[in-house]
Amino acid sequence: MRRLVPLALVLCLLAEIATSAAAGGNNAKYVGGTIATLQENTDGKIELADKTAVFTAKKGARLSILYEKINSLEYGQKAGRRLGLGVTISPLFLLSKKRKHFLTIGFTDESGKTQGVVFELAKGAVRETLSTLETKSGKKTEYESDQARNYAEKH
Repeated sequence: MRRLVPLALVLCLLAEIATSAAAGGNNAKYVGGTIATLQENTDGKIELADKTAVFTAKKGARLSILYEKINSLEYGQKAGRRLGLGVTISPLFLLSKKRKHFLTIGFTDESGKTQGVVFELAKGAVRETLSTLETKSGKKTEYESDQARNYAEKH
């Protein structure tokens, strides 16, 4: 029985790592927006190329946004409680928070129509992504709250 507790804890940690949305790098999730060619909650990667930001879904769909066509950048967070297998082992897992990081980009597409997309960013990619988008688009990020601003500047 003593061996099962450490094993269960390790399994919980591995499950948390595997299920956390966009754990690092340039991983992202298209949460929603006005783009008909992408389905909501589509996992993929954001590449910040020379002239465009490109979201490539794991299933192959792509969205390219020219930096010069970006109208607005917004960043916000949503905190929630961690639920799952860890709660059955220790109620202390309920005390920890899980933050999700959201980037909204407003832009004009190639036909001149105003579009908007919302991405859930990887925890470790927030600062670099926002900084790059601000630099290349010339637009300042609007923050949902002071807490979101502080997180983006420190992480």
